[in-house]
Amino acid sequence: MDIKALDKQYIANTYKRFDLDLVRGHKQFLYDSNGKQYIDMGSGIAVNSFGVADEQWKQAIIAQLDKLQHTSNLYYTYPQVELAKLLCKKSGMSKVFFANSGAEANECAIKTARKYSSDKYGQDRHTIITLENSFHGRTVTTLSATGQDVFHKHFGPFTQGFLHVKVNDTKEMEKHIKSGHVCAVMLELIQGEGGVIPLDKDYVANTEKLCKENDVLLIIDEVQTGIGRTGAFYSYMRYEIQPDIVTSAKGLGGGLPIGATLFNEKTHNVLDYGSHGSTFGGNPVCCAGAISVVSRINNKLLKDVLEKEKIVRELLQGAKGVQSISGTGLMLAVKTEKDAKEIVEKCMANGVLFLTAKDKIRMLPPLNICKKSLAKAVKVLKEACE
Repeated sequence: MDIKALDKQYIANTYKRFDLDLVRGHKQFLYDSNGKQYIDMGSGIAVNSFGVADEQWKQAIIAQLDKLQHTSNLYYTYPQVELAKLLCKKSGMSKVFFANSGAEANECAIKTARKYSSDKYGQDRHTIITLENSFHGRTVTTLSATGQDVFHKHFGPFTQGFLHVKVNDTKEMEKHIKSGHVCAVMLELIQGEGGVIPLDKDYVANTEKLCKENDVLLIIDEVQTGIGRTGAFYSYMRYEIQPDIVTSAKGLGGGLPIGATLFNEKTHNVLDYGSHGSTFGGNPVCCAGAISVVSRINNKLLKDVLEKEKIVRELLQGAKGVQSISGTGLMLAVKTEKDAKEIVEKCMANGVLFLTAKDKIRMLPPLNICKKSLAKAVKVLKEACE
């Protein structure tokens, strides 16, 4: 079977794939059809939280498949309730809406913010502020929220009511929040697709303060940063803020598609009967996998994530061809003198799979990657940068 020819013939040409076919994996290792082993430093773009074929995750899914694979949200199911309770306990939020992806979780957050403001202030207070260089999804509305022109070609007209402002500019943020037209501010605390760039902590604190003073909802997009990725359950905990709405996906399901929108006490009753819904949202099998993931994000694991960040930084500190390192925990990016895509190709030839973000090498390995494999992968990267 010529997989590349069949892919070209039958699958929409929306991806520029690497010249690599993956057929199986175990933990932090992936294997191609020739049996070659690769260290996985991307985990499916921050999705496979505990790597490939994790035994506990796998058994949780198999057990649920033997019971019930789907019912729709017309009925109660135990995995959904159990996962919602776990997320609320670990995040400090009050209620959860389940969807199928990060983009859908963000759509739900946008709808909630606009309904909150419409119910309280009327239709004219509907603008949502996002940041330049942000990324919030690929649906028409989440593309509208995304502050990167490169994603805006061909797909207009876009959903109105979004304003993209400069990153870390408190004065501009204050001006718009106080205009009387804004219902919410939506932030990625680390801009993932924008180059793995953390926001300034004071800027985030000032934005939270402005939102509270003006009854503007603060939405934190944790689609890529959440579920232990940054060394905290959610990255907003490292910023010591309290959002009104949090969105989550990617690593939540550990490899199965699931998204979640979390609400605090201020927003948990905004969506009422008929105002939102999803056929597959909160699917029992996806929830069973997510329970397995979320239940294991504990203080020991989070400490280990930060120790692994330290290993990466120490190994690359002052390395030839390395200009800078950004990010937190196991969401890191390396700015290199050489072209990032060329370095990724070279590393792949040497058995390590990295990602890119803008002009940087991006690292999103499984949270439980062993330190030996992590060090080996970084050594391959270091050599490729020389």
